[in-house]
Amino acid sequence: MTAQILDGRAIAAEVLSGLKVEVEGFQSRYPRRPFLLSVQVGLQPASDLFARSQMKAAAGLGIGYRLERLPAAIRQPELIRRIEEWNRDPEITGITIQFPLPAALDARSISAVVDPRKDVEGIHPQHIGQAVFGWSRIGTCTSLAIMELINATGADLYGKEAVIVGHSELIGKPVSLLLLDRFCTTTICHVATSERGRLSEHVRRAELLVVAVGKAHLVKGSWIRPGAIVIDVGTNLVDGGLKGDVEFDEAVKVASFITPVPGGVGPVVVATLMRNTVEAFKLQVGSDPGGSDPSQVSGP
Repeated sequence: MTAQILDGRAIAAEVLSGLKVEVEGFQSRYPRRPFLLSVQVGLQPASDLFARSQMKAAAGLGIGYRLERLPAAIRQPELIRRIEEWNRDPEITGITIQFPLPAALDARSISAVVDPRKDVEGIHPQHIGQAVFGWSRIGTCTSLAIMELINATGADLYGKEAVIVGHSELIGKPVSLLLLDRFCTTTICHVATSERGRLSEHVRRAELLVVAVGKAHLVKGSWIRPGAIVIDVGTNLVDGGLKGDVEFDEAVKVASFITPVPGGVGPVVVATLMRNTVEAFKLQVGSDPGGSDPSQVSGP
């Protein structure tokens, strides 16, 4: 068996195509357009690449875009003050903060400061809480991208053994909720699983495997269950090239579907960020047909 490659670029293009039609329709209905502010703290090659992809996607859709680069040494009170200013800015309808943040900053506290009406990264506690009940219209971009890729396989997820390697607030935890909503039997693995020597045992059971750790080739191809769907979220710079968290060359021989790195999850994350930006705009103007200041619209 050789796995079918899940082409993230093609899936992203389909998502963006539908959004373009929707954004074009806003022009005749509202006096303004969606506007995304992307915040980058410190300089990281991966963040620069992601920002360029965001800018290109936004331009293609007719969404306003600005990249705000802040120094890595910025102190938390100053970053919070800046975010609160952006929350009040009526032009800005979406805010995304690029992670990871420098170690001196408390990422959880920063996430909670972003106005949930403008949080297009889907990381505000309000959005995470709504996801537990299946109510959220804006989820974390990466978790939504993962579900887009899984949906592209056409697989029936009901009762499948799903294993997630990585339990972050941005990926592992929200993906587990989305898979539970689809009635997967879901296991989350993390550093303690690995330290106990149990990681390969869990991975071997997975009919659906999602790996999001950030360690190149952590999951060996020999661990992959024959016929498994493998979603590799890892993006690791190794010898000048990008490698995933899964040993791709071996895994592709036994999986039924697998995402490449690069070209798998990444492009779809950008597309789901744009979709969240459009959704946030719709939520803000939905109670305000005249297009007045979105900061005055009551939150969910």
